[in-house]
Amino acid sequence: MNLPIAPTTDGTIVTIKLTPRARQAGIEGVATEPGPDGDRPVLKVKVTAPPEDGKANAALIALLAKAWRLPKGAFAIVSGETQRLKRVHVRAAAETVAEAITGASRKA
Repeated sequence: MNLPIAPTTDGTIVTIKLTPRARQAGIEGVATEPGPDGDRPVLKVKVTAPPEDGKANAALIALLAKAWRLPKGAFAIVSGETQRLKRVHVRAAAETVAEAITGASRKA
């Protein structure tokens, strides 16, 4: 399975497709989304918060921090703040993030 991660010098970038105003929050797992350069993997996440005033983004970071057992400060949205498709920088090794994603996908 291709994972939606890219290692960086100080952590990992995760590509996320966020669904705000969902009935129930959760990490759905990895899916494939069409992109300008072909299909790409994304981590599908749902939050109950609305997409206004940064509420959905804050809910996303809180959900990931709790699920992956990392501090909220380890997460930063680097692109897509006002869009569903986001790139989130996580201050953790790619192996740690990959294990968190595959573990969350099995539970979802």
